[in-house]
Amino acid sequence: MLSRFRLALLATVITLSPAALASASAEPLKVIASFSIIGDFAKNVGGERVELTTLVGPDGDAHVYEPKPADAVAMAGADVVLVNGLHFEGFLERLVETSGAKAQIVELTKGVEPLKMQEEHEAEGEAHDAAAEAEEGHHHGDTDPHAFQSIANAKIYVKNIADAFCAADSEGCDAYKANAEAYTQKLAAAEDEVKAAVASIPEDKRVIITSHDAFGYFEHEYGLTFLAPEGVSTEAEASAADVAALIRQVREDKASAIFVESITNARLAEQIATETGLKIGGTLYSDALSAADGLAPTYIDLMRYNIATIKGAILGS
Repeated sequence: MLSRFRLALLATVITLSPAALASASAEPLKVIASFSIIGDFAKNVGGERVELTTLVGPDGDAHVYEPKPADAVAMAGADVVLVNGLHFEGFLERLVETSGAKAQIVELTKGVEPLKMQEEHEAEGEAHDAAAEAEEGHHHGDTDPHAFQSIANAKIYVKNIADAFCAADSEGCDAYKANAEAYTQKLAAAEDEVKAAVASIPEDKRVIITSHDAFGYFEHEYGLTFLAPEGVSTEAEASAADVAALIRQVREDKASAIFVESITNARLAEQIATETGLKIGGTLYSDALSAADGLAPTYIDLMRYNIATIKGAILGS
């Protein structure tokens, strides 16, 4: 005769076994994220239900990335491929063709209102015009693809990811939506911090310089002005005329600080700092997260770190 303990244990196993077996047999959703910021979004939405591969990892530059054979293998086996869109990932079309990928390609900027470089930076004069002309040769045209630099847009990315995961894995839809909602609340809290930090900076000190033009959406959303000698892609090299025009504009607009970026060479920023007498205020993270032990290992960390660095350089705190 079975003991009461064994009977109770057997009853528990019988009761739980269908769900447990389903959970054990369920294959994780195989997800490709094109670069580290999207990878972080996907991780927060997908949780343990997804098997995530990020193509361009921490401190990587998606503008100049060259795919590896392993990327094609991963793409071929993926269920969902998450990309920024707006021609941000120049390598993507060739990689999709090479891999023969059959997965759904999800452009996360769907629903975002794109900024046109000429409209958003019309007042930047000669420096921007030269950079925009150079950028046209790098397939971005006059559209700024860095929509993730606005946290309001990041919320749209997160919703699009949840929708894509639900379409590919209906059984996990409730979990994806709950994860997305929880993460969106964290994004909202971080956005409040960014807005408060910008509000603490005097309006006449809100002009700063960065290496390449990655912060147009941040400028549009939060009220800082970013000047950059390069276009929206790090492939576009600034000419001597671009740099000279920017230096003139810096003197006219009385920029408060200059920053290098984690994915760009600091040489150009150092040259402008020398010419204008501005002090380099630190490093900003634009198109990539840092490594896990770095200063911006997640998107929320990135936004908090960038605004704290900008505020500290301008106000000296």
